[in-house]
Amino acid sequence: MNNAAAEAREPMVRAVGVHKSYGHVPVLNGLTLDVAGGEVLCLLGPSGSGKSTFLRCINHLEAPDSGYISVAGELIGYREQGEFLVEASERQIARKRAEIGMVFQQFNLFSNKTVLANLTEAPVRVRREPRAEVEERARANLRRVGLADLADRYPGQLSGGQQQRVAIARALTMRPKVMLFDEPTSALDPELVGEVLDVMRDLAADGMTMVVVTHEIGFAREVATRVAFLHHGQIAEIGSPASVIEHPSHERIRAFLTTVR
Repeated sequence: MNNAAAEAREPMVRAVGVHKSYGHVPVLNGLTLDVAGGEVLCLLGPSGSGKSTFLRCINHLEAPDSGYISVAGELIGYREQGEFLVEASERQIARKRAEIGMVFQQFNLFSNKTVLANLTEAPVRVRREPRAEVEERARANLRRVGLADLADRYPGQLSGGQQQRVAIARALTMRPKVMLFDEPTSALDPELVGEVLDVMRDLAADGMTMVVVTHEIGFAREVATRVAFLHHGQIAEIGSPASVIEHPSHERIRAFLTTVR
């Protein structure tokens, strides 16, 4: 089988037996999951169920205690040495992390840099890409999120919804293979939530692979390819939005959904 065919069949994200504890508190308990290229997977579950920790393990902001995660067929945070996995170098980890876009609850923008500078900083300084090329791509991504006219503003001059859209555009400017969203609307006033979800809908329609931690059940029902419900660091149920949200088989899911609908 040629490399292109192998890559086409390889899940974009693969997690196998991932465990993670903080001290004596287990957070992920052998989580195993595949996410196909172009899929939108929404992760639901109560606080403490492991959703955000799992996202942070995907880009190795947190290192799993055991198990492994790969993105586009390449291990994240580790490399194979014979029959064993050994920790990758910081440079190798940074190279792979650059291919994984991450949008947090808080916007994490550089307050002393313009919107455009926020988008160009990493590609120019980390990847050493030509500034003119990066700026062109950054402006295209600002157009994509509806902020083309705000390139010269500073984050403090923007609404929360605008800042989160800048954060999405910044991640896109790195040309990621997958986008991770950790409750991206939870810090926003209710009237600003829609503008961020609209951008995410457009990304999904364009075929971007996305893993989304969210309590926005309407978004999950409308946009997700699959929905996974996490409970005690494991997948209690996974399937189509219709099956998991409308007809859950797990009593814990039914109880959770009554609190967030």
